[in-house]
Amino acid sequence: MKILGLEVSVRKATNAIVPSTTLYDRGWWPVVREPFAGAWQRNLPLVMENPFQSATLYRCVTMIAADIAKMRLKLMEQIEQVWQETTVAAFSPVLTKSNRYQTRIQFIEAWLISKLRSGNTYVLLERDNRNVVVAMYVLDPNRCKPLVAPDGSVFYELDADDLAGISTRIVIPDADIIHDRMNCLFHPLCGMSPLYCTAAPAARGLSIQQFSSQFFTNAARPSGVLSAPGNIPQADAERLKSYWQEEFAKSNSGRIAVLGSGLTFQPMQQNAVDSQLIEQLKHTDETICTAFGIPAFMVGVKDPPNYNNAELLDLQYYKQALQSLIEHIELLLSEGLGLIDAGYRAEFDLTGLFRMDSQTQITVLAEAVSKGILSPNEARRVLGYPDATGGESPMAQQQMFTLEALAERANAPALPSAPAPAATPSAPAQIDQRALLAAIRRNLPHATAS
Repeated sequence: MKILGLEVSVRKATNAIVPSTTLYDRGWWPVVREPFAGAWQRNLPLVMENPFQSATLYRCVTMIAADIAKMRLKLMEQIEQVWQETTVAAFSPVLTKSNRYQTRIQFIEAWLISKLRSGNTYVLLERDNRNVVVAMYVLDPNRCKPLVAPDGSVFYELDADDLAGISTRIVIPDADIIHDRMNCLFHPLCGMSPLYCTAAPAARGLSIQQFSSQFFTNAARPSGVLSAPGNIPQADAERLKSYWQEEFAKSNSGRIAVLGSGLTFQPMQQNAVDSQLIEQLKHTDETICTAFGIPAFMVGVKDPPNYNNAELLDLQYYKQALQSLIEHIELLLSEGLGLIDAGYRAEFDLTGLFRMDSQTQITVLAEAVSKGILSPNEARRVLGYPDATGGESPMAQQQMFTLEALAERANAPALPSAPAPAATPSAPAQIDQRALLAAIRRNLPHATAS
């Protein structure tokens, strides 16, 4: 078959693995984005070579990544129906140190930044002879491509990556890759980044900032019109325009101009109400925060709420922006490292995220100890104090009974009555000594009257 004079061969489809979607084809896709159909042909593309020049967008991505990365990963084991932290030689080292060139915090930050920027995170698993994962590497998402086999099996094509030890392009099964993806709007294996809907607001915000910079570079004075009383040739108009821009624009703004031949300069009037730059910039920043689920006040776009409760503000931020990302990482690590099959799971320590003020913290811990929820030593460990003797067990008041014990009181046999108390002997009556003496004398045979 010939097309445009060139011989083109046509081959039948084979059972080879094919890309999951054309979105990840290499080429122009990461660069050219059309704001509307035909914009590229008219040289009006929306090109965001570095969208993170927007301070709000940069802050949203880095704040989410840093807040999750600061929480340490724990290896949990279920003991007596309670999940408790433990240490296992096969799994604990890779959770503490993921690879040779990144700390635990840097690894989680790279994971989340890749996911928030591209919508996908690809983590290569390195195993030893025991088939135990000993290292994890976050790969460049632009060098990874999901592939789907005719039987539905998933593979991944990886380009060369020296840090991960990949010297040439390879195809590996999905068992050796952890693929964390955002909401898959178009394909189950292709996550969509929040940048999909924040590129336009970020570009608009940058345009507003650039305009503001140019406006204040011109001494905060808007442009004007240089007019003449009659018609002037085009050549003279171009010459006057060039002369005026060179002599009285930018850094030369404010210099004294001497005009002749009836020329006049009329500045264009512009005020803050007409431009509303601050309101428009604020609206674009709020749109970016909405896409990431971050309360606007946390990135400085709005004023914080009036109520003074830091825990409620952190809880709102956790539920809207962090919880889904945290649980995705926990589940993917538990499955990818084989923790679930061994009876373990990975879990973030949320105590590093929710920090109460000292007065509220002590009040909460004291209430938990008094209700028997925590032992005194457990509360002391939260505050960083050593254990105290006798504080290992939770405490409860003696008069407290279980509901079961209270219910059995109605069917319990009556208690025997107590015996009657013994009678108390009465005190002897008071004796009249004079009457007793008189009686004795009367009974004596030889008593004489006194």
